[in-house]
Amino acid sequence: MTKTESNSRAGGAMTAAQDVSQAMTGFVTDFKGFQADIQKKLQQTEERLTMLDRKSNTAMRTPLAGATDVGAPHQKAFNAYLRSGEDDGLRGLEVDVKGLSTAVNSDGGYLVDPQTSDTVKSVLNATASIRAIASVVHVEATSYDVLVDHSDVESGWATEAASVNEGGTPTIDRITVPLHELSALPKASQRLLDDSAFDIEGWLAGRIADKFARAEASAFINGDGIDKPKGFLAHATVDNDVWAWGNLGYVPSGADGDVTGDAIVDLVYALGAEYRANGTFVMNSKTAGLVRKLKDNDGRFLWADGLAAGQPAVLMGYPVLIAEDMPDAATDSTSIAFGDFSAGYTVAERPDLRVLRDPFSAKPHVLFYATKRVGGDVSDFAAIKLLKFATA
Repeated sequence: MTKTESNSRAGGAMTAAQDVSQAMTGFVTDFKGFQADIQKKLQQTEERLTMLDRKSNTAMRTPLAGATDVGAPHQKAFNAYLRSGEDDGLRGLEVDVKGLSTAVNSDGGYLVDPQTSDTVKSVLNATASIRAIASVVHVEATSYDVLVDHSDVESGWATEAASVNEGGTPTIDRITVPLHELSALPKASQRLLDDSAFDIEGWLAGRIADKFARAEASAFINGDGIDKPKGFLAHATVDNDVWAWGNLGYVPSGADGDVTGDAIVDLVYALGAEYRANGTFVMNSKTAGLVRKLKDNDGRFLWADGLAAGQPAVLMGYPVLIAEDMPDAATDSTSIAFGDFSAGYTVAERPDLRVLRDPFSAKPHVLFYATKRVGGDVSDFAAIKLLKFATA
């Protein structure tokens, strides 16, 4: 082999080695790039899975009470309905509610959102009305029945050998409290409704509550029972000495159109002991002005104001409810009532409150026709006694 051939072969081997080295370097570079790409994709996939897992846990986790807004969908839809009459958002919600409860009326209008409904209820409960001391029940029918058992369960001392006598047949009265439609008709200008800063729901709740409170307060005391609750003063009254079921017993005040301290004492003890422990006086402000001047034989006032703000005044140790719909003191008036009203008077109501928007009847104002179903009547004639401002 010549020197030239040897050098040629050596050069060829070196070139081949360089080609292999370059090929390996390129392969390693491509592999590292491929590996980095795979790692990047794996990392992205892991991040997606982590995000999905977080979303899943968030959806399954029970939210804190302060973070929930159960009424938000209904509230937003109801707000749009009040402002513009757009009711598409309410229709689906109304269908869901109707499917879950039979308490929804089908005579037009839409259920108010829970926040507005709660506001109305809280105002009604806080109002100086018989509702505040009566028994309030929620029903899903057109009436509510109260069953009253007049008979006592017979009892006696028994011995081991003696036989036990069978008791008599119980005497039960059924008192039906029908529900009537209570309505309110507040109105607002369309320009006011178009103002986004105007709290339309708060305004509506306040107006409805005010109208309902005044109508209820009057009906629970003086209502005649025709298309409205029957007030306890609408029932017949008799002297408590000859009292019989179906009437309210009264005690004479001993003076025409006036009242004495002794009459207040007689009124308290005319009520049975089983009711007296939960007794409450009911009168209006003018009558309260007369009563708070009364003193006992030792010169002490029978009336005492509440010890703290919001607490009712007490008369002979019993709370006083100031109800302005009670009659003023006059000859033969029954201006003071005393009794256990939680047993003596029942308020029955449907839980739904509905609003119908009317933009046509009072242009340029928009009327809001709000309705609810409520009834009331005496449920125990022995639990309420009256003071009659008369000599007999």
